[in-house]
Amino acid sequence: METTVGAASLPAVLDLPPGPVRGGLVVLHGSHAERRSYFLYAHLARLLPPAGIAVLRYDRRPRPGGHDVPLADQAEDASAALAELRRHVGAAPVGLWGFSQGTWAAALTATRCPVDFLVLVGCSGVSPARQMRYGTAEQLRRNGYGPADVAELARLRALAEDFLRGDVPRAVAQAELDVAVRRPWFPLAFLPDELPATPGAWTDMDYDPAPVLARLTGPVLLCYGETDAWIPIEDSLAVWRRAARDAELTVARLAGCDHAPTLGEREDLDGVSPQYERVLLDWLDRTLPPPG
Repeated sequence: METTVGAASLPAVLDLPPGPVRGGLVVLHGSHAERRSYFLYAHLARLLPPAGIAVLRYDRRPRPGGHDVPLADQAEDASAALAELRRHVGAAPVGLWGFSQGTWAAALTATRCPVDFLVLVGCSGVSPARQMRYGTAEQLRRNGYGPADVAELARLRALAEDFLRGDVPRAVAQAELDVAVRRPWFPLAFLPDELPATPGAWTDMDYDPAPVLARLTGPVLLCYGETDAWIPIEDSLAVWRRAARDAELTVARLAGCDHAPTLGEREDLDGVSPQYERVLLDWLDRTLPPPG
């Protein structure tokens, strides 16, 4: 059924089970997977309702001025989506499913609007700036670039970050960027050719997940592709285990998957990992009340 979410009336679709409702979840977005039609969200809507689980997915709000949507705004919309879901599932347990950037927003939402469970796929336990340093360096390595190129990228990203923090003049950072744009690896750096006119464009670059994770309780499923090129998995798990002491953590490593829970880095429904499907269904079956 078609519906809307929040004061911005974000377009949404709610897929309900054909029979009794055991639970429900709201889908939170990856940074470049903003539409409710994205295949990983459509997969949930196909997989979960037959198991008695409702799925609410919605379009993420537009990017302000071309910049990313602040996590606080994403959490506000997710809270509204939870309220909409609860209108339809009553007292059934409800939770959040997040992918990539959406995992930060899901955890933040859970501290503002209590939920019964979290499912987080490709979840970073470090800041966005640190995660992007790791991910872009890994892109260079996997494309055959050596230590000198990786070190130059690290210096470049550090300068760009320091400009955005207001610690380095724009002219200094832009001069380094003007040199780097001629490097063959620059498209893998995920930096603009031209820095913004003023600092502060990346609102959440130094967002620290640890204090948020420390406030979580209840069941949490963390899914990671074994070869995730964008998330420092071990560092992230160390933060989770240190900070989220009151949460009930389950960690799944997905064979043959990278950042998304798909085989061969595919981006379609047929590429979704069968292991991911089994892990998700089995965990939800143990977490939610039995059918009937």
